[in-house]
Amino acid sequence: MSVLIELGDDRGAPLEEHPPPPQVSRRWWVAVLVAACVLLGGSAPPVRLTPQVGPAVPARATVLGAGPLLLVVDPEPNPPTLSAYDSAAPDGPPRWRVTVPPAAGWSAEVAGDLLLLVERDQALGARVTTARSLRTGQPVWRRPERVYAAGNEAVAVREVRSAAEPGRRVEGTVHGVDPGTGATRWSVPLPSTAVLRALPGVPGRVLLVQDDGLVRVLDARDGTERGRGQLPPADYGPDNPQLVGAHLVLRHPNGGAVALTGYDLPGLMPRWRSPAQPGELILRPCQGLLCGQDEQGRWAIDAGTGARVWTWPAGARWRTVGGPRGTTEPLVVLGLAADGRRSLVATVGREGHRVSAVLPAGVTDCRRVGAGLICRDGTARVTFWPLDVP
Repeated sequence: MSVLIELGDDRGAPLEEHPPPPQVSRRWWVAVLVAACVLLGGSAPPVRLTPQVGPAVPARATVLGAGPLLLVVDPEPNPPTLSAYDSAAPDGPPRWRVTVPPAAGWSAEVAGDLLLLVERDQALGARVTTARSLRTGQPVWRRPERVYAAGNEAVAVREVRSAAEPGRRVEGTVHGVDPGTGATRWSVPLPSTAVLRALPGVPGRVLLVQDDGLVRVLDARDGTERGRGQLPPADYGPDNPQLVGAHLVLRHPNGGAVALTGYDLPGLMPRWRSPAQPGELILRPCQGLLCGQDEQGRWAIDAGTGARVWTWPAGARWRTVGGPRGTTEPLVVLGLAADGRRSLVATVGREGHRVSAVLPAGVTDCRRVGAGLICRDGTARVTFWPLDVP
């Protein structure tokens, strides 16, 4: 039995499989875990978390996290059903259950008091978004585009068709959407394809990075241009550039090497530049910093100055848990415990890493939802593991 667990456009990777270890005493493993936490900087051994058993999930169902809700889309009925549970207490009854149109896949996010549920069509690459009441699940309006939340506002765009998930690369025209009615408030045409990112905070603002490097910051309420600048040539995409508070960080070629350059928002004034390691580099915001992972480990820099805040050489062996792209929350990462079967849970933020918990063997496909993790445990149900996140 397979279960698809999906959180919008952001997916994590499963832990690597390892052969079962020889049987040894439980006391020996506890000692190893304590020693491992001391070496990793933890002040206490990890706590074994107590899960809350979530709802039964059909084999082909999609599980989504959106704001305070855990959503389960069951495609088997005709039409499919969407059930909403409290993400902090998924063991209770659903808050509501509604029918939804058939689709190849779904993603969801919250804009104010609306749930933006996106329907995907793999064959045509089309996107349709239905705005639903967070309280009842009833439809409020519907648009034949991808609609993104921008604070309490919303913008609608046509995504670039791709065999892979297109992320936030768009084309055509950006439309500002009235959250109450779904009507178009304003429109800004795009001369080419562009990367769209919503800036955190209220009032909502939208960052548009065109293929030619022109950057514009638009007010999501009325489309007014709040900033403009020119970026150097780069591989622009959903993860480049990165937004951290009032700063933008771009990874781009610099001569024969690679560099990170930081800019202020909304004016797009360059503030610093530093070399970056060649090869694969993963960047994500974490508690107001920009956290990076390369082959040498994990590290964090101040997005306003480019200064290195901390370095974690062992961090390359830990996997980031998929979830919402928050800028004020720490990352959650998983690593194998000493027995090769259980998973250690650590948070990564302003103070570096902190190993805080251990998940039992057999827990897989974990995703961040609300204040915890939603995981599979080999049964037809998902489990919610509350985390003590600073």
